Amino acid sequence: MLDDRKLAVLRAIVEDYVATNEPVGSKALADRYSLGVSSATIRNEMVALEEEGYIAQPHTSAGRIPTDKGYRLFVDRLSTVKPLSVAERRAIESFLSGTVDLDEIVGRTVRLLAQLTQQVAIVQYPSLTRSAVQHVELVPLGNQRVMMVLITDTGRVEQRVVDGAEQVSEEAVENLGHVLNRALAGRWLEDVPSAVTELPSQMPPDDRPMTASVLSELLESVVEKRDEKVVLGGTSNLAGMDFSASLREVLEALEENVVLIRLLGEAGDPSMLTVRIGAENSHEGLRSTSIVSAGYGAGDQSLAKLGVVGPTRMDYPGTMGAVRAVARYVGSILAGQ
Repeated sequence: MLDDRKLAVLRAIVEDYVATNEPVGSKALADRYSLGVSSATIRNEMVALEEEGYIAQPHTSAGRIPTDKGYRLFVDRLSTVKPLSVAERRAIESFLSGTVDLDEIVGRTVRLLAQLTQQVAIVQYPSLTRSAVQHVELVPLGNQRVMMVLITDTGRVEQRVVDGAEQVSEEAVENLGHVLNRALAGRWLEDVPSAVTELPSQMPPDDRPMTASVLSELLESVVEKRDEKVVLGGTSNLAGMDFSASLREVLEALEENVVLIRLLGEAGDPSMLTVRIGAENSHEGLRSTSIVSAGYGAGDQSLAKLGVVGPTRMDYPGTMGAVRAVARYVGSILAGQ
């Protein structure tokens, strides 16, 4: 375990390197930071930090830069996450307010995160395994067509037009809508197939063909999106970043949906931030990056995750503060829908 002075030197090295993108020397630290010791003492502490693997010398006669191990300790020992300014909080609230559906919420969120952090933003749609039916609406569109709208408690809206429902009356459509809502309201989407198995036999014989057509579309709308959906934004921010790996490797990794889902990981406690640094990322193309992520949801239930990907030379306090704040705003919006 490092003593307080070594921790202070390491913190100063990380902050200076993130700000300047230049290796840091002992004299620069003595001049720029109030460490309370001479540059010679700082130099001795830097030697000790290098021996323990927290900093490294990129080339002879250069200053030092943090290693993944150094960034890890810096993040783990952060006493506070940098709070957003009043202006930033108002900007988040203004940008995300007035959203009308989940697609708009996700789209605005990914743009906002990319702008706030100047990193690549990732937002995961709420998983179907964590979504329940809120309401099913059936609207007749003539004698042989019905529009079905499925609304979930996480804001997902699935809209389908059912063709070939034979002759249907408004009364029959309304009746089927009541039956579906009694059977499905509050049920998890993954339980919908078993919940509707017996419904056709409960309907009047004349209404069974229409019921079968509507149920077919309903089940397809539930099954079709079982794969997690992730939205990416701000990839142009990569152009100005430094990676030890090639930019192409990073871009190729970010193009894979499965990789992005694994990066974010399982949605856990929405109050928790996760930071994975460099080699802690399992995908080889992303071992020169850091990922900061957080769960979002209603109350203490996390529905999905969002986060950012950037170089290991990252403003961790500011990025962590932005990710946490945006996750909380998105959760409050979903809770109010």
